[in-house]
Amino acid sequence: MTHILVVDDSSTESHAFRIMLEKKGFTVSFANNGLEGLTKAKALKPDLILMDVVMPQVNGFQATRKLKRDPETAGIPVIIISAKNQETDRVWGLRQGAKGYLSKPVSKEELFNKINMLINP
Repeated sequence: MTHILVVDDSSTESHAFRIMLEKKGFTVSFANNGLEGLTKAKALKPDLILMDVVMPQVNGFQATRKLKRDPETAGIPVIIISAKNQETDRVWGLRQGAKGYLSKPVSKEELFNKINMLINP
């Protein structure tokens, strides 16, 4: 089963992702901020990470950059999912190493298309 780590400080968003992803048969783990996301990514080695941007301690841009620079986690694809929907945010997220950047509220179809593209190349 494909394992996805959701890194988001919003319990409402996390709950919505849980329902969407588990319905499609994914195993889902959660982290409440970027720092916890870094720790869990190393420990769990998920197949994919969905990363929010605006979070306490370590934001999603910083966490993505750290994941991509660490040999243990560099191969895990990251999709940033954020309410920050300016083109400069998208470009910056991709420059940090994200494989995709989706704006909230994200459509299920767009999310699953991006996930499938990354886990079934």
